[in-house]
Amino acid sequence: MYWTVLSSFAIRELRPGHLSWIHGLSVFTFVTLSVGLWAGYTGHGRVHGRMMAGSYFGLVGAFIGAVAVPQRAVPQMVLHQPLILVAAVAVCLVVAVAIVRWARTGPRRRRTMPRQKSRVEAVIHATATNSAGNQP
Repeated sequence: MYWTVLSSFAIRELRPGHLSWIHGLSVFTFVTLSVGLWAGYTGHGRVHGRMMAGSYFGLVGAFIGAVAVPQRAVPQMVLHQPLILVAAVAVCLVVAVAIVRWARTGPRRRRTMPRQKSRVEAVIHATATNSAGNQP
């Protein structure tokens, strides 16, 4: 998606030589995608889910916009080059199934050693333990 977002800034056909409203959507997608990835890496599941769902529904909306207008490439391909369209859809489905299967196996977790306390943490723990034992 980053490639699509960044490459969209090279498109200047709606307002020749200038940015247009479509570039605003690209900036919005870039931000939501970045926040969603950050949330996924840092364990903020709800934020991650919302941002990824928003990015997905935006993608679906863009697809509907591309298909609804008869002069666009997808409807023209259906009429004039249906075999290429079928091949492209098949490739997309194979890639999607592969990604879903890979995601279902779950991440491979590294074995890690239990974290040892630093000297400061050990002193604080020892002090807290001693002071708790000295209270009546």
